[in-house]
Formats: sequence, C-alpha cells, structure tokens
Amino acid sequence: MPPPPWLSLSVSLSLSVSLSLVAPGGGAPGGALSFLALGDWGGLPEPPFVTPRQVATAAAMGRAAAELGGDFVLALGDNFYYQGVRDEWDPRFQDTFERVFVSPGLRGVPWFVMAGNHDHAGNVTAQLRYSRHSPRWHFPHPYYSLRLHLPGSNVSARLLVLDSVLLCGHSDDFGSGPAGPRDAAAAAEHLGWLRAQLEAAAGDAFVLVAGHYPVWSVAKHGPTGCLLRLLRPLLRRHRVSAYLCGHDHNLQYLEEGGVSYVLSGAGNFMEDSRPHELSVPPGALRFFFGSPESPGGFAHVRLEPRGATVTFLESTGRVLHRVTLPPRL
Repeated sequence: MPPPPWLSLSVSLSLSVSLSLVAPGGGAPGGALSFLALGDWGGLPEPPFVTPRQVATAAAMGRAAAELGGDFVLALGDNFYYQGVRDEWDPRFQDTFERVFVSPGLRGVPWFVMAGNHDHAGNVTAQLRYSRHSPRWHFPHPYYSLRLHLPGSNVSARLLVLDSVLLCGHSDDFGSGPAGPRDAAAAAEHLGWLRAQLEAAAGDAFVLVAGHYPVWSVAKHGPTGCLLRLLRPLLRRHRVSAYLCGHDHNLQYLEEGGVSYVLSGAGNFMEDSRPHELSVPPGALRFFFGSPESPGGFAHVRLEPRGATVTFLESTGRVLHRVTLPPRL
C-alpha cells in the first residue's frame, strides 16, 4: 500500500533509507510534532495473542494521541513474542497488532518499526515486507532515518532508527547480553551509516536515536556493553538529544554526559527489579517505574522549537514523569 500523502520516501544507493515527515494539520496541538514511543509490546504466541497489559496500553495510547497529539508511533522492538513472525502473511500481524491498536486516536497514525531480539528470533524480513500490506506499518529497512519538520517553523529534527541486534548480536531473556554481531561486515556498515547520519544532522534542533537495546539501564538486562563502547561516544560527541529504547520491561529516564536516555519497555510485561542500579553512573537515574500491578505504560514525545517534552504515561492515563530537553541549536 502507498504511504500517506504527507510522507515522502527515498532510498539511497547505500540502501539506507531516509524518510521526510511533515505533520498533517491534525497533529499535536500548538503547532508541535509529537509521537508515542512503545517497546516490548508484542503479545503472546498463543490465543488470545495479546496480554491484558497490551490491550490496556493500546487503549491508553489512543487517548493520549487524541488529547496530547500523536503524529506517529515509534515501535521500539519485540513486536511479536517470543519468536517474531514466520512470514509476511503471519496471522500475528492481525492478532497482535491490527486488531489491538484500534482506538479512534490511533486510526490512520503511522507506525515506524524496528526489530528487537525476539523479532530476530523469527523472520525480520517478513516484518519489512509487511509494510506492503498495511498502511500503518512502516519498516522500510533494518535501520533508517526520519527527518522531522516542525509545523509552522523552520525547525527540523532527526530520528535515527537503529537495529541494535544487527550491531551487537542476539540476546535472550536469560543470558548475559549480546555476544557480538552475527555479521561483522553488516554491523560495520550500519555503524558507518550512523556516523554519516549524525554528521548530516548538525543543523537539526533535535537529534533522537532509537534502538531496542538500552545503553544504560538499572533493570534486568542492565547496560549493553557493545552500545557503551560503540554508541555512547557518538551520542556524546554529536550532542544527541536523547536515546530511546526498550528491552527492559519498565519505564526509565536517565541523564549522562549531556544525553537523555528514555527507556519505554512496558507495553506487554512489567518488571520492577533493579539489579543493575550500581551499573549506571551515580545520579544518572532520574525516574523508574515497573510496578507489577500496573497496566503498563509508554512515553509521549512532543517536539516544538523551544524544547522537546518527554512524558511517561501509565496506561491509566496517569502522568508518571515529565522532562523538557532544550534544543541543540
């Protein structure tokens, strides 16, 4: 299916993808551009193929999009538990995605998708190809760039969507983290693309980078050593506004080295353990929420010329934490 009329797509010779996104008139109130960030939302592999937390979160996202604005959804990986999908016709696309995120506030809202480790346990190419079957599902390449134009201004932002599994390797829920990429040449190409994109983003007021694995986390999986080595220096050097991720099943906000870290992995499960609290720099953790009794949650990001506001919302509608990041320029 063709993309919405306000979305333009171009593919470079290096096979990386650049998308240019201009918010339609019905976007965030006040001339801003906004999106919802949701990770680890991928249901279950047996009937009813969803969890109560996923259903509650889907409904809450619809309400948030209607009330706060929602020009798109950023899906932070682990889209289908526990082993991804088989092919582009897999019924899980309907059972876990299309029939769940049906609130009026989400109708016609595009999703920009990345793969998590559970997606890589299945057929990621099928998730890419599903973009041809759904007008909402946009997964043009394993990694890609979104250029965001804030309406009513000359201000632009850039969102770089990574494949952290391609960069760092596969991880399950029981091991000690990714042991290294399966394809070292592909990982090096990905990293080279990221460096070039960050250089090209010098004139953007906000630069957001998103991947499935966390750089910093106090929870079960903890910091990802590969990303600390490869990604963290780039985020700091290029004054990236924020890094968004999932993987750990809770909500976290950390600040370190001038970079904000937004972890939104509460779309399907909730875990409140913090075994890696001493693995992050002192004072870096500013917010954590993982109550097992909670119906889930997600992050809402509002971009406007004066700042980027990140709001963590529980699926009850309760505001859990809010922070505003200054523009880079």
